[in-house]
Amino acid sequence: MSHVNILKYGVSSPADTSPLQALKRDGYEPEDILAVIGKSEGRLYPFCGGYHADDPGNGCVNDFSRTLSTHVWEPLIPKAAVTIFSGGTEGVLSPHVTFIVRESKPTGLRAVVGRSREYRPEEIGTLDQAVNVTMSVKEMLKESKISVPQVHLVLIKCPLLTSAKVEAIKAASRVPVTTDTYESMAKSRYASAVGIACALFEFPKNRTVDEVIRSGEIGGIWSSKASCSSGAELEDCHILILASDETPGSLRIRSTFMKDAIDARPILEILDQVKSEKGTVVQTFAKAEADPTGTIRGTRHTMNTDSDIHSTRHARAAVGGLIAGLTGDTQVYVSGGAEGQGPPGGGSLCVVYRVPA
Repeated sequence: MSHVNILKYGVSSPADTSPLQALKRDGYEPEDILAVIGKSEGRLYPFCGGYHADDPGNGCVNDFSRTLSTHVWEPLIPKAAVTIFSGGTEGVLSPHVTFIVRESKPTGLRAVVGRSREYRPEEIGTLDQAVNVTMSVKEMLKESKISVPQVHLVLIKCPLLTSAKVEAIKAASRVPVTTDTYESMAKSRYASAVGIACALFEFPKNRTVDEVIRSGEIGGIWSSKASCSSGAELEDCHILILASDETPGSLRIRSTFMKDAIDARPILEILDQVKSEKGTVVQTFAKAEADPTGTIRGTRHTMNTDSDIHSTRHARAAVGGLIAGLTGDTQVYVSGGAEGQGPPGGGSLCVVYRVPA
């Protein structure tokens, strides 16, 4: 467990590590870093008189911007630190990195980071992953002496299935959780979210993890404090837990959930609290997804039936625009695909803010 501060800086590309120099100017060294959390975007390169997206940055399976960001940052930070990059900066979302850095004195915010074990391809999105996430989160809480009521966010980067992994599973005469690589992102996110819900005692007493995962149902169980993003750049789960500190400090953290993609009420309630304490928002973490019913408050949406743009991209743009408009900040962490991370069609929401000393 560490007392921590949060700082964020814009980036010019997925490979831009200049924020490290900015962090140093603000008084921190690389060894102080616990986690680097980022939103990465695609880049357009000239091609036959026009442009093509060589690095999609779409938040989907082939989003190499996450891999690039991870590879350039990991050699620059402590080995025990974690990287969590979410692709896709649709709409007004601005590419940036957020640092979680150690502080010697209480700040009001505590954090712990860790990694799960690496998963075999056939374990991704299954009961094995969910159970292992539960064990990992519980162990991190126990070792850090952070109590469950203090937890406001469990941020996880988890693996997904690639075509090569699917073929390797079949070659070993095993059965993958799905043969659709895009669907495997949702399966992995949901398995992680279910694991978090179990670790934080948000699981219904009349259900079991085994029953929930094996049913194939996605979204029936959810955690208001889970934020899970999947990618091809890792084989384990990178885990960050943010919690409040009983010791006073200038940082505050609040968590809740949005009921749907246009639910401004919980955001406004937190912003009212920030205003009452004369504070300023430091960072917002939110999950977003297209409502699986195909409607929002009784009217039809087309996010799930658009053949050109995946629904997660639509959802990120919609929720990102809502949060940016209310907070006045476009450098917010909005991650698409909220299976089990808030109610179906909605998403978990966590805000960190700073109050005058």
